[in-house]
Amino acid sequence: MGEWIVFVIFAIAAVAGGLTMVTARNPVYSAMGLLLTMFSMAVFYVLNLAHFVAAIQLLIYAGAVMTLFLFVIMLIGVDKAEDTTEQIPLQRPIAGVLGVGLLVLVLLAGRSAWVTGRREIPQRTGTIEAISDEFFANWILPFEATAVLLTIAAVATVALAQFLMKPRIVASDTDEVVT
Repeated sequence: MGEWIVFVIFAIAAVAGGLTMVTARNPVYSAMGLLLTMFSMAVFYVLNLAHFVAAIQLLIYAGAVMTLFLFVIMLIGVDKAEDTTEQIPLQRPIAGVLGVGLLVLVLLAGRSAWVTGRREIPQRTGTIEAISDEFFANWILPFEATAVLLTIAAVATVALAQFLMKPRIVASDTDEVVT
């Protein structure tokens, strides 16, 4: 009974976060809605006894990816007015027709029988030991390269933001500062 209550609470939170992400006009609020949805997904993983996946969900997606999203949002600037004119003629009706078509496809796909593969589950697949053995045996170099690449990207983002915010002095006859 307790797991069911936790599931319902976080299902409502996940849907609310998704709706906030899609409908919010402020990009920061949209990112916070995505964060709520990611946290709710981590709770679902814990309820299914996939603790490692829940930890990765929180560390990688809710932590690193959301930090990157917020860096980009802040670097672009959220205080500028947006152009709300439709770029494509009849954009809204076309989007509505495509959305209804996608809904019909999803409903039809949900009604069909699915072949899910083998009935028996290998004992070591998906365990933390199997993941760590595979990771440290075959994927350590790509992981380290990704860490270096992300560090370079973070440093470059901070340097670019500092460069764009710093007033530049233009040497001219009037000695004016261009910001």
